[in-house]
Amino acid sequence: MPMMTAKEYEESLRKLNLVVYMFGERIKNVVDNPILRPSLNAVAKTYELAHVPEHEDLMTATSHLTGKKINRFTHIHQSTTDLVKKSKMGRLLGRKTGCCFQRCVGMDSLNALSIVTHAIDAKKGTPYNKRFLKFLEHVQENDLTCDGAMTDPKGDRSLPPHKQVDPDLYVHVVEERKDGIVVRGAKAHQTGATNSHEIIVMPTVAMKEEDADYAVSFALPSDAEGIYYIMGRQSCDTRKLEGGKMDQGNLYYGGQEALVVFDNVFVPWDRVFMYKDYEFVGQLVESFAAYHRQSYACKVGVGDVIIGASQTIAEYNGAEKASHIKDKIIEMNHLNETLYCGCISCASEGHKTSSGTYLVNILLANIHKQNVTRFPFEISRLAQDIAGGLMVTLPSEKDLESPETGKWIEKYYKTRPDVKTRDRMRILRLIENLTLGTAAVGYLTESMHGAGSPQAQRIMIARNVNMEEKKKAAKTLCGITD
Repeated sequence: MPMMTAKEYEESLRKLNLVVYMFGERIKNVVDNPILRPSLNAVAKTYELAHVPEHEDLMTATSHLTGKKINRFTHIHQSTTDLVKKSKMGRLLGRKTGCCFQRCVGMDSLNALSIVTHAIDAKKGTPYNKRFLKFLEHVQENDLTCDGAMTDPKGDRSLPPHKQVDPDLYVHVVEERKDGIVVRGAKAHQTGATNSHEIIVMPTVAMKEEDADYAVSFALPSDAEGIYYIMGRQSCDTRKLEGGKMDQGNLYYGGQEALVVFDNVFVPWDRVFMYKDYEFVGQLVESFAAYHRQSYACKVGVGDVIIGASQTIAEYNGAEKASHIKDKIIEMNHLNETLYCGCISCASEGHKTSSGTYLVNILLANIHKQNVTRFPFEISRLAQDIAGGLMVTLPSEKDLESPETGKWIEKYYKTRPDVKTRDRMRILRLIENLTLGTAAVGYLTESMHGAGSPQAQRIMIARNVNMEEKKKAAKTLCGITD
């Protein structure tokens, strides 16, 4: 079938029979739920822009399997140009949605598996890559959204999977059958899970032989029997139930996360891409992590929105000409463009693997993500500084519309004659949403912990820096010979 439109994507989700819980109750209609709907809208944007001629070059690619035009989110990178376009696509969508658009983790899972299944087969003669390519063609042909499920609850972090008091704290195989395997466990922090057609499960930490039952990777339809979703809360999430729009900040888009439970779920063999291949888990985790750390180009796009909102509120307040305001805006742009340098550089310095798939420069990808754990927090601090305290003391939209109180809000929150009080409140609510509210989950907390904690990147930086080469350069210049 051709690439889906945004409307076709929405209709495809209506056909799923997901088991989703939120606030202690099962959600019967996930698509139209007011709390979840903004996250669906964000994913739909990835489908919409693929049909816009202006964005076609970034949003689409040519399948190396079929030669057909496909959405880039289902593509396997065939060059460093593909990697660069991925970064540019992320910035574009971050700017368009002002939030997490949820498809990067699936794209990164596909690319990591294309490398590692090939590597396992080359060493062990397994059929994983053949199975994976069949699944990939299914994803591309049907233009599916995939959720990449890597993060296990982990339990006691000091213990490996096989030593946990509760063995289900890491997804593992509990039964092997002739036609497949049965798995049990959970995956936490799953961004956009209920907006996905497929769930791609991967191990989350490097493993040894004792953890072989946990060394499993597979894909299943998101509504497969035995899969349950428990939605996470976000700050200010119930504002979406109040009927108004302004207090949400972002009127159209948002993110969502879930705990995904696998309760004795059957996986047929043709959907299994790794089974007890513990010695390859580390490679899969590192490949996926490198790709996903590059994906934080999206934070540059959201940063564009925050900077634009900060400039706007400065103008509305009549403070845009103050030297310290100008300097703060410059600093925000400096930090944001530095992030962009990182995601572009790790893409440009990528290389071709034995599978034919191009992988980013792992060192630079980790450098980029380390900066992402810091710079968005400073950008947000400066945005709040420029916005002022009214950002968190504003009355509600209903107070503005009330005949009793609205006249006073209009009077006392007025600034320039040409600035509507309502518009001033709107931009302040957007800054609140981006730096404190629901969008802050995808911008700040995800910047810190998404794709691994800051310490995970520091470990990879230490591992990938060529220190001997640096020492040799220094010794040569001052005449030391070993």
